Amino acid sequence: MDNAKLKKVENCSVTVALNVIGGKWKMLIVYLIMNDINRFGKLNMMLKDISKQMLTTQLRELEQDGLIERVIYPEIPPRVEYFLTPKGKALIPIMDALKEWADEFLLKDVSAREIV
Repeated sequence: MDNAKLKKVENCSVTVALNVIGGKWKMLIVYLIMNDINRFGKLNMMLKDISKQMLTTQLRELEQDGLIERVIYPEIPPRVEYFLTPKGKALIPIMDALKEWADEFLLKDVSAREIV
């Protein structure tokens, strides 16, 4: 592949999308928030292998990219919840399609193992 095509890949829409939602945690975080698991403690509990620092970083990046919003309730102690923005809600059909693909992929994988 020549350098011109490589440069196009670096700036293509898929690269941009993966820069925003790629990585191990971001789509899982979006998925949990989409399913009303929207407080830091619950997110941390559901994502067993994530450190608190990494969760904080990922939440901040998702917020900076406009996919989630953080709402701080003026209570004592303060309560913070995360919600999908309209941009974040636009990921719901993609998440549904990804889940459907994964279910089909797993079903085919199980069927292939049963044949062998």
